[in-house]
Amino acid sequence: MRPRTPLTVLFAAALATGGLALTAAPANAAAVIDVSTAAQLKSALTTVSPGDTIRLADGTYTGNFKATRPGTSGARIILTGSGKAVLTAGGGYGLHLNGASYWTVHGMTIKGGQKGIMADTANGVVIDSVTVHDLDMEGVHFRKSSRDGVLKNSRIYDTGQNGRGMGEGVYVGTANDLSDRSDNAQILNNTIGPDVRGENVDIKEGTTGARIIGNTFDGNGLTGANYDDSWVDVKGNDVLVEGNRGSRTTNNGYETHTQQSGWGCGTVFRNNTSNLSGATGDRQLAVNVTNNSATCRTTVYASNTVTGGRGLTNVPVTP
Repeated sequence: MRPRTPLTVLFAAALATGGLALTAAPANAAAVIDVSTAAQLKSALTTVSPGDTIRLADGTYTGNFKATRPGTSGARIILTGSGKAVLTAGGGYGLHLNGASYWTVHGMTIKGGQKGIMADTANGVVIDSVTVHDLDMEGVHFRKSSRDGVLKNSRIYDTGQNGRGMGEGVYVGTANDLSDRSDNAQILNNTIGPDVRGENVDIKEGTTGARIIGNTFDGNGLTGANYDDSWVDVKGNDVLVEGNRGSRTTNNGYETHTQQSGWGCGTVFRNNTSNLSGATGDRQLAVNVTNNSATCRTTVYASNTVTGGRGLTNVPVTP
């Protein structure tokens, strides 16, 4: 690992006449930390400071990698590499952002292990253009009130290999735990599936304000275990599902559920394209709503379209 290299330097010169002195740069200026081995990466994760960038060389990094040092909203910490920089775990989490708020994770591949990227109590995490695959359980998980997380431009496939039906592509919140307020998650322009054994996206009760926009879902590989029979299952509140494309599901495209009283409400579906060809479940709807009432509304716009199956939805459609 190269020494931390300040991006600014200390000037001590003055003009020959006039005596104009230049001010010294801060001692702790942002750094670029280049790493090429697993040991170097683990070391960098423990010493990085707000504003720094950890840059991965192409190659395989074997182990479980944990970051605990937070950035700030004005000085994010960046972990970046190409798709040929591969974090490979034999178990546990590939990358664990544990209290590591305001990180950007960009470009690399994460495979193997139990889960790919786990954010715990980490606000403002941005995961961009990564590839996550070959996992026992979930691909990306925002948990323990990790607010304002973003997953975008990424690919997730081949999850849930342990056969327990817990292989969601993206998981937001915690089942049956209303104290987990992983609010305002944004899941944008990703390609999720095939061989994601749980739902492509699962939004849990207790979370509010998720945005699921512009994604491509492939449900080939859904197991049906734990009611995993759709691309997206919404149990949180005030979720927007817009502009997504889905194909190859076992039953429905999108679903809403109330697992806890007062939750699973306020979901809006707009401009989604569903192909249910080959579905064999009991409903076969593009949007299957289980909780539509005066106090718990779900809105399905006519801009949603469906091919195959038995129809668009089981609630009145909004023009």
